[in-house]
Amino acid sequence: MVSSAPLFFHEVRFYIDVLVVIASMIVQAIAFIHCVTQRGDGFQALGTLPKGAWLAILAVCMALTLLFGATGLFGLIGVAAALIYLLDVRPGLRDLSDGKGFW
Repeated sequence: MVSSAPLFFHEVRFYIDVLVVIASMIVQAIAFIHCVTQRGDGFQALGTLPKGAWLAILAVCMALTLLFGATGLFGLIGVAAALIYLLDVRPGLRDLSDGKGFW
């Protein structure tokens, strides 16, 4: 008796990989867009990397995620960089401003 599980497995894995790439690109794009819309002096006031460095890190990570996929080493580094920006730098920038904003 021959099972059709291996054929089904590859299709499911393909769709899961596509969903993971899309989700990681969304997270990285949100971090990149937020970084673009912020003032450069806020980064210096926080004592973090300058705005240009964050833009370069996020852009390179997005490109590497597109090239190598989200489940590889570069994709995981890209998601980690975006999450560090979103969970550490973004709240600091929001606290420096009036606290009210689109993001």
